[in-house]
Amino acid sequence: MEFIREKFNNPLVAGLVGLGVGLFIGWFIIGWGIWPVKWVDGSPADLHPTYRDDYLHMAIDSYALFPDEDIARQRWEYLGETADETLTSVAASPGAYPENVQKFSEVITGAAVAPVVPAEETLSGEIAPEEIPTETTDTGEPASGGINFTPILVMCGVVSLLAVGVVGYLYISRQRGLSSESEFMSPIAQAQEISRNSEPTDFSARGEVPPMVQFMTTYMLGDDLFDDSFSIDSPTGEFLGECGVGISEAIGIGEPKKVAAYEIWLFDKNDIQTVTKVLMSRHAYNDNTLRERLQTKGEPFPADPGSEMILETATLRLVARVVDMAYGSDGDGLPQGSFFERLTLELAVWQKI
Repeated sequence: MEFIREKFNNPLVAGLVGLGVGLFIGWFIIGWGIWPVKWVDGSPADLHPTYRDDYLHMAIDSYALFPDEDIARQRWEYLGETADETLTSVAASPGAYPENVQKFSEVITGAAVAPVVPAEETLSGEIAPEEIPTETTDTGEPASGGINFTPILVMCGVVSLLAVGVVGYLYISRQRGLSSESEFMSPIAQAQEISRNSEPTDFSARGEVPPMVQFMTTYMLGDDLFDDSFSIDSPTGEFLGECGVGISEAIGIGEPKKVAAYEIWLFDKNDIQTVTKVLMSRHAYNDNTLRERLQTKGEPFPADPGSEMILETATLRLVARVVDMAYGSDGDGLPQGSFFERLTLELAVWQKI
């Protein structure tokens, strides 16, 4: 949502979206749904040329049966500016009674139209059927007396599609970018992102003195060289020591490594030794043989969300807390809870007084 909000700050995008939404609401919802346009009281002049010819044929036939000149002229005038053109077209294809066309023409114009060539007779004396006129192709030109909305509607549709397409493209591109970024990020980059987004413990809210320094570190499956260390400095910038975490034990075969235990260590420049403890998966901790072997590196602890370990030296005290963790699965038949998919640790250090 934040990405879309930022895009709407662009006047061009906001304008296109507003135009598209407005056209959609006005055109489809209001124009076609709520208040659709109804064409009423149209005149013969608004008809397609083919239908204008049919109308005039009917007017001519009516006059031949009921020769009322006033009605004939009235029907003729309904054709407006297309009257002459329609009469010429009808005279070219007068049908079986061309003399009716001649009489009608004389009444409304005062002169007969150009002579009509009678249809050729066959050898048997029958009149050959007249050629059926080909229907005029609609070129999209507006009929006299009417308004052609086709170009306007096409333009509105194109603009609406462009507006929707722009927003859709931006949204899909953003989603694909996020998906691709997450999919193709290296385990190290993913781990760093998780560490940056992890909230450090508020020790003051727990009624404790805030630590001198706090560090976040994350392991992701695939980081076979995971080994993170941090320098411990006093508020005045004096170097006091170092702390860190690294892979201690992997199980199974193949790549990536299936990490079952980590070494968490604390170095104090004022002490003669480095203190180490081993954080183990639940399965590894319950394996007596593996636990006894790793115990030579440091005191073993099982990994549980929120669990804490304390490491102390002569002048430093470190609390290592499991912020988040997840076990891997489908590891070549390895037992459930035997290796880590992800592990985030917080290392908080105090200086002893």
